[in-house]
Amino acid sequence: MATRAEEADYPFGGAATARAAVEASDPFILRQGVFANSKERLRVQVYAALLALDLASILLGFAMASMIRFRDPVAGPGIDLAFALAPVFVVLAFSRKAYSIEALSAPRQGIHRAQTALATAAVALLIMLFYTKTAGSVSRLVFGIGVVGAGVCLTLARHVFGQAIGRRHNWNFVNEVLLVDGATAHPDHGQIVVFAGAHGLSPEANDPLAFDRLGRLLANCDRVILAARPDRRGAWAAMLKCAGISVELLTPELDALRPLQLRSLGGSSAVLVAVGPLGLRDRLTKRLLDLSIAVPALVLLAPIMVAAAIAIKLTSAGPILFRQKRVGESNRIFSVLKFRTMRIDDCDVAGGRSTVREDERVTPIGRLLRRTSVDELPQLLNVVLGSMSLVGPRPHALASTAEDELFWHVDDRYWERGKVKPGITGLAQVRGLRGPTMTRSDITNRVQADLEYLSGWTIWRDIGIVIRTLTVLVHQNAF
Repeated sequence: MATRAEEADYPFGGAATARAAVEASDPFILRQGVFANSKERLRVQVYAALLALDLASILLGFAMASMIRFRDPVAGPGIDLAFALAPVFVVLAFSRKAYSIEALSAPRQGIHRAQTALATAAVALLIMLFYTKTAGSVSRLVFGIGVVGAGVCLTLARHVFGQAIGRRHNWNFVNEVLLVDGATAHPDHGQIVVFAGAHGLSPEANDPLAFDRLGRLLANCDRVILAARPDRRGAWAAMLKCAGISVELLTPELDALRPLQLRSLGGSSAVLVAVGPLGLRDRLTKRLLDLSIAVPALVLLAPIMVAAAIAIKLTSAGPILFRQKRVGESNRIFSVLKFRTMRIDDCDVAGGRSTVREDERVTPIGRLLRRTSVDELPQLLNVVLGSMSLVGPRPHALASTAEDELFWHVDDRYWERGKVKPGITGLAQVRGLRGPTMTRSDITNRVQADLEYLSGWTIWRDIGIVIRTLTVLVHQNAF
């Protein structure tokens, strides 16, 4: 049987399996395959359209800059810069996977990758101009407006196009089959469910006709997810490896281990369940990034911080800064700095009560500081002093709870977050996982994001998270 899964929690087994066996006799499916058409051509067309939009955005951005500076949209300097920037951008955009399935299914992710490629290309072009001693002949106004204008046009074009193409194709840009053999599985949106027994498919059938039947069934398929009994997975894996497509095996028995990655060691498979701290070189690189951003940020944001301090002092009694004990690197306790946003008698030093919307403890000026994330700015001092990093797992107060349970009682992986310095921002925060922890999932989702960050750390990921943080400073959960 082949059915398209429209609900994420569609159950398999029982009546559904019996109905599938009846419908499986359709000879058209066996002859033509589950998918009538390949989506590879669609993806190539969309990638080409995205590339054309990106290049047009760069050209338009510098045309606007030329119009502002020279009253002529096709003036030489602007167009020359656009043509110089474009090839560098294209190379970086492809390397950053700005044209990928992930960029199609998640337009915001594609926009972020393209923006990062554009910013990196602009820096690279400036370096090239400097070393070729031609920077003096370039209009800084045209270059600055051109890059900013290109970024704005690129963001708008990708957003509109991404939403339109996503809705048109139901956010489904790959052909995926969930192959079920004696197991229970829950398909994702858009997957085709195929019951092996209903089609007479067996991994033990070592003959050309069996492979032909499987090959025809999976024609135009991009990915197969196998849900089979443990004793049949090995045979299925051997058979599916010959299908010429991406294959993944569901192993629910590993869920209790909460694996991060699967590795190969000496010919044997090993499940990565924990990662160690960053090496010396990586820690040094991360520290240099922290200082290179935190120190200038403190200088540039000093007027805002002074204004916030004065406003706090004039509107409520008590100290300007709020110090709270939190869990830091190696799970050592340290004092985090914030602007005080609550009345002095209501300050929750232990952090046992999460702040909620319209919290009566928060002062009027404190509510403004929280909504704009200005209350977090003193943590730049924590970064400079070395107790925090710009990017890392957010430090939590010692008495923080979710559903009246301490965080480490909710998720026993909690302490694994302490392998690096805590951060002002992190992967969880840019994914929107911020605000009060009212349910157990609020903290388990954040822990999972933090462990994902640790397992795949790169300096480029830190830079990307810093950039993405600028877009979520004002957030619906900031109160």
